[in-house]
Amino acid sequence: MSTEPETTEDAEPGTPTGGAEAEETEENAAGSGEAPEAEGTEGEAAASGEVPTAEGTEGGAAASGEVPTAEGTEGGAAASGEVSAAEAELRAQRAERERIEQRKAEKKARIEAGTKLSGKAADLLAAVRAVESGEKPAARVFEEPEPAPRRSAPEPVRRPQPLAAEAVAASTAPAPSAVQAVRQVLGEGGAPEALAPQVAAALGEGADELLRADPWQLLRVAGVRPEQADGFARALLGAECGPDDERRGRAVTVWLLEQAALAGHTALEMPALLAALAQRGVPEPDSAVQDAIAEGEALVFQDALEETGAAPAPAGEEGTEEDEERPVRVLVGLERYALAEESLADGLARLVNSVPKQDGSAEDWERGAAAAQGSTGELLRAVAAHGLVLHTGGEASLTEPAALLTAAHTLGLRAWAATHGPIGRTRFAALLHRSETASGTPSTEARSPGAHSPVATVAGLLSGAEGPGRDADGALDLDLLVVLDAPQLDVETAALLTESLPDGARLVLAGDPGVLWSVGPGRVFADLLAARICPQVASRRPDPGPLGELVSGIGIGELNQVEAPGKEVVIVPVRDAGEAVHRTVQLVVDSVPRAIGVPPEETQVITPGHGGAVGTRALNAALKERLNPGPGRFGGFDPGDRIVYSPVPGRALPGRVVKADAEGLHLSCEGEDVVVPKERVEQSVRHGWALTAHQAVGSRWPAVVVVLPGDAAQALSRPWVYTAFGRADRHLSVVHGVEQALARAVAEVPAKPRTTRLPVLLAPQISS
Repeated sequence: MSTEPETTEDAEPGTPTGGAEAEETEENAAGSGEAPEAEGTEGEAAASGEVPTAEGTEGGAAASGEVPTAEGTEGGAAASGEVSAAEAELRAQRAERERIEQRKAEKKARIEAGTKLSGKAADLLAAVRAVESGEKPAARVFEEPEPAPRRSAPEPVRRPQPLAAEAVAASTAPAPSAVQAVRQVLGEGGAPEALAPQVAAALGEGADELLRADPWQLLRVAGVRPEQADGFARALLGAECGPDDERRGRAVTVWLLEQAALAGHTALEMPALLAALAQRGVPEPDSAVQDAIAEGEALVFQDALEETGAAPAPAGEEGTEEDEERPVRVLVGLERYALAEESLADGLARLVNSVPKQDGSAEDWERGAAAAQGSTGELLRAVAAHGLVLHTGGEASLTEPAALLTAAHTLGLRAWAATHGPIGRTRFAALLHRSETASGTPSTEARSPGAHSPVATVAGLLSGAEGPGRDADGALDLDLLVVLDAPQLDVETAALLTESLPDGARLVLAGDPGVLWSVGPGRVFADLLAARICPQVASRRPDPGPLGELVSGIGIGELNQVEAPGKEVVIVPVRDAGEAVHRTVQLVVDSVPRAIGVPPEETQVITPGHGGAVGTRALNAALKERLNPGPGRFGGFDPGDRIVYSPVPGRALPGRVVKADAEGLHLSCEGEDVVVPKERVEQSVRHGWALTAHQAVGSRWPAVVVVLPGDAAQALSRPWVYTAFGRADRHLSVVHGVEQALARAVAEVPAKPRTTRLPVLLAPQISS
């Protein structure tokens, strides 16, 4: 049997079988701008209670215990102290989160008597105060005409306008003198002085003094591990350094919580955190956690557990013995994610409890719903009456959000859609154009596919680079927002989105619940689906053809054999890593173009990890040699190279290298020109012929080659396989060497659990 699509000798459509394990172990995480949560470690917490860490990730520390250099570490700045555009964007988002925190604090602050009154009560209070102050005689106060009626509710809180990343960077970049002072302390402790800009940025003013007083603060720099911080502390403190030092306990506690966030958790249960501290050599874990809480470096939460079958407590009997003995789970988390999750819960509750604007009459909405078919009509009716709606479905279901936006534009609503990445934006813009053309929407005549289309990326929408802009209150200037690829929303991004929506706006979160969750912490879409606090519309449009049948079966835990008369699905068994690389290159360069008609530039390779004998590095090197050979004079890249650019952790922008000069590496990412400074190239740009599933989520290609070497068995799960196989439009080749591990992963390995607080925070805020 053939191993190529054009023949059937070794490539039979159907269930993947056969092949031996490969030789080497692959790495699990991306280092160039991806968060270290990767396939095989997503949301992972070992049964023993160990907290998932970024061990094994690129940019992590070497096993020798040396502190890593700034190279290869996300967010690292040049030794000169310059701040990159990616770091400036992160700081701009951090500034907006601080404003959210400030407004939440203002809402909880004590209020001067009478300041929240409105209507007649406010008028009476003003009259009384006028008499008391002698401003008006008592006899004349009530003779004046009745004042005009006041609003029954206070004006919405004015939202902040987004700041330019350059302005934030200019105001927060560490001073050269501060960087130099930190560099001196690092040198005394034997740490790489190139880390100085990152340390100064992480610790802020007086970073050198803080680092000298508490050397374990070095753990706040990405990529530094506890054993490396211990070596640095021993060099600075000498005999004073010990494993029982309370400074070490606090720092390791915070570091473990950061590692948990990289694995997807917004908080950790206390027993799991204590067990992880014990494994890290902290003698008194409980004291370490309490110290971190007392110093404000971590927050503790007590969330009541729902007891199945428990009868509700009688009204008016608060504080009974049953209430006091109600079981709770104790969680510990970082303030950053706690505030984001609380802000998200507040914003979602505002949408759920409010009545959306009456844009368009009920008859107009019903007329549009009646004209639509099946679940599209259900979606229109739900959006007409509710501020928050969830929509689930595969690729074919995207026609329903497109029909929703078309109907909204017909009714005069300012409606926009947001996608996870630029490829998804381009695809949905074309789909929306076809929908508007079919319906005869007037706005269609004014634009062509992709031009001035009301579709943006989530990052572009929040930064102001794309989308409708902001109104006078700082809110997004729209009436309806449809967020596609909703499973990719982490708590911080989701909080910024909901906080940016104006009062009375409608929000639709749409996506495929079977794909991998967000790179950042949280599982927003899954939590909302489980909470059932708003209408949920499940699409009844299945993905067509053999590919749709295969992926749909994987979604329910079945790896079915499918008939593929047009070679839509082809299995290529391999025996070892060398053969896997050889067959992958052969498929992309020769077999798929010849048999399927898809050129190499439209074929995407997906593999579980970056390292190892069949990781993205090895595959990209082999593919570059065949497709665009060159000396790689600028950081290993040449004009014409296919790349993926990660400006910030969790974002992957596919593109191509245009040229390189003194300014940096010039890229073209989905039609947008990007210049990456020389010092940022190594940690933020990778070759892109081969990607991980997390990098590929939210995008689709005409042909996809999924590579499953023998050592990838432990990294496979149902969401990973579902995501990787679901990226193909016309053709899927599976380079298969994991034998029965693939079927076992689909049937038995669901998504790794993540610890979040969103359902608990939402429950008391949602009106019955």
